[in-house]
Amino acid sequence: MTRGILLLLSPAILLLALSARAQDEDTRPLGSPACGGPNTKFKVTTDKRPHPAQSESGKALLYFIQDDSEYGARPRPTTRMGIDGKWAGATHGDSYFYISIDPGVHHLCANWQSALDSRVAAAHFTAEAGGTYYFAAMDLGGRYVGTNLTLTPLDSDEGQLLVGQLSFSASQPKK
Repeated sequence: MTRGILLLLSPAILLLALSARAQDEDTRPLGSPACGGPNTKFKVTTDKRPHPAQSESGKALLYFIQDDSEYGARPRPTTRMGIDGKWAGATHGDSYFYISIDPGVHHLCANWQSALDSRVAAAHFTAEAGGTYYFAAMDLGGRYVGTNLTLTPLDSDEGQLLVGQLSFSASQPKK
């Protein structure tokens, strides 16, 4: 009799388990401890005017830069940038944004928001209070070759140079 009840309940238990797993997929990181949930999408606007940054007292300043200089395809990807399991914002085309962060070890993520091609790159670093850090999400490839996404730290001189040439990116999560 117990075996019969288990056979009858098995489909219900399986259905409940699958339902719980589907609910978790909105919040589960995207393959890296740095990425946010896979279903968050951003609307991005860019602005060529300078946007000077000031770090908060006791914090560090982190620049996320999207560099499409080696990407020949159109349209250019929108790239979500994450830190420590949460999306910090997004860029589109050659653009950047910055955030203030606490000192310590941080895990970063860059991810194309495209439904057709979801490239992911990750990095980590240790921030010090008062420090300024630059990371470039470099889109590589183009129309007739494979595509790739890398996330690399930049020298502060190179970071400042790129920020001076690129557009500022403002992003809002889509509803």
